[in-house]
Amino acid sequence: MNGAEVLLRTLVNAGVEVCFTNPGTSEMQFVAAMDRVEGMRSVLGLFEGVATGAADGYARMTDRPACTLLHLGPGLANGLANLHNAWRARVPLVNLVGDHATYHRQFDAPLTSDIESYARPVSAWIRSSTDARELGGDAREAVAAAAQLPGRVATLIVPADCSWKEAGEPVEAPEPAAWRRPSYDAVVSTARALRQGEPAVILMNGRALRAPGLELASRIAASSGARLMCDTFTTRLQRGAGRAPIERMPYFGEQAAEILASARHLVLVGSRPPVSFFAYPDTPSWLTPEGCQVHELASPEEDPVEALESLLDEMGARDAKPQLQASAPMQPARGELSIESVAQSIGALMPEGAIVSDEAATSGLPLGPATAGAPPHDWLSLTGGAIGQGLPVGTGAAVACPDRKVICLQADGSAMYTIQSLWTQARENLDVTTVIYANRQYRILQFELMRVGVEQPGPKANSVLDIGHPPLDFVEIARGMGVRARRAESIEDFNRFFGAAMQEPGPKLIEVPV
Repeated sequence: MNGAEVLLRTLVNAGVEVCFTNPGTSEMQFVAAMDRVEGMRSVLGLFEGVATGAADGYARMTDRPACTLLHLGPGLANGLANLHNAWRARVPLVNLVGDHATYHRQFDAPLTSDIESYARPVSAWIRSSTDARELGGDAREAVAAAAQLPGRVATLIVPADCSWKEAGEPVEAPEPAAWRRPSYDAVVSTARALRQGEPAVILMNGRALRAPGLELASRIAASSGARLMCDTFTTRLQRGAGRAPIERMPYFGEQAAEILASARHLVLVGSRPPVSFFAYPDTPSWLTPEGCQVHELASPEEDPVEALESLLDEMGARDAKPQLQASAPMQPARGELSIESVAQSIGALMPEGAIVSDEAATSGLPLGPATAGAPPHDWLSLTGGAIGQGLPVGTGAAVACPDRKVICLQADGSAMYTIQSLWTQARENLDVTTVIYANRQYRILQFELMRVGVEQPGPKANSVLDIGHPPLDFVEIARGMGVRARRAESIEDFNRFFGAAMQEPGPKLIEVPV
């Protein structure tokens, strides 16, 4: 049994069932092994950023790692942006990168690079294999490292000769990972702070934003008067009718600072103290006000549900009733086609159990209120700020949950970063409906230009932020990749196209000029 087969069998033994890949010559032994090993699904992406983003989406919905298979340093570099987002999302991901044969590196062939240096900023664990006989153990350790809760990116670099040489037997799965227990002292001190009755904010992210954690946090907020909030960008938020609602921290630092201005206590559950997304002239980066005490109830590595349950008990608030989102059935919008009317129609027509991959950017501002009372659903956000995540994450989520409708809400500019995702959706016949908000410009950057003091940009500055000349035709692009596509010229068109897409399986795209 060669190294590639040992590697593959070890991954399957450890529960890694999907490989999102864009391979090259150094990975051909692994590709060949897929025909000899049962249990691994291979999903091809036409760009490495699709593969890494899809692995992120898969992990968000399963809490288990998929693996990627990338080609040398340049292939890894192509996937780095969405590995950055996965790193920030704290999801489990096993990143496999092929390398030149160990004896070939000395000749400095054109594709030779320092792969470890590329991987280091987005990896919690890195190893470059040196011996085929150790490849099974290396793979086992990579899975174990990725599975450390809440989840980490582990990168295993595999030289080609380690793949083709004899390698012995595969290795059994590592022991399941366990959460670190929250600190009792942190529970006691947080309860003491909340009992004082001073203004407090509970800020949450990670696994705390699943339904059980949200309900516990809502009970705590009800008993203490604290304001319950989540980070601006979250890995996976369970929301909708019957679930405890949570307020989202604003994107712009000034708005976030205003919310926090009166707080005397900031309680963190799987989150960090908020900071401004970017620096601006004469504007603070640190948003927690002076005099506000920060209490870390649970770090991202600690069990948030246990922490919230312990806090509820410590406060003697088990009888406190949570606030639950009422069902708010709406009718599809009428009138003008706008981001507001599209949001209303999405809220009215999305089915129970939908998974929303949100990279709508400025066009998505009305989506939160419009979908708050929709049937229960999961919301996946742009965790690391590196655009081009929405389509791949939706692709991976659809692979993970083939029985659920996936809705990609996607800005047109960031869609072009990983538009190849549509081809993978068509090839795998994934149940993904993509809504492209086509405003023909980088609108968020227009806002940012004003925020740095440029009130009247000139023609050169404006041209850099304009993507409408020539206009992108997403209907033709999607059709060229095998996805059924329509353009909504009115809200009635959108209601008809989106409503049909919610009833029919398979990939579809709706372009919405806004």
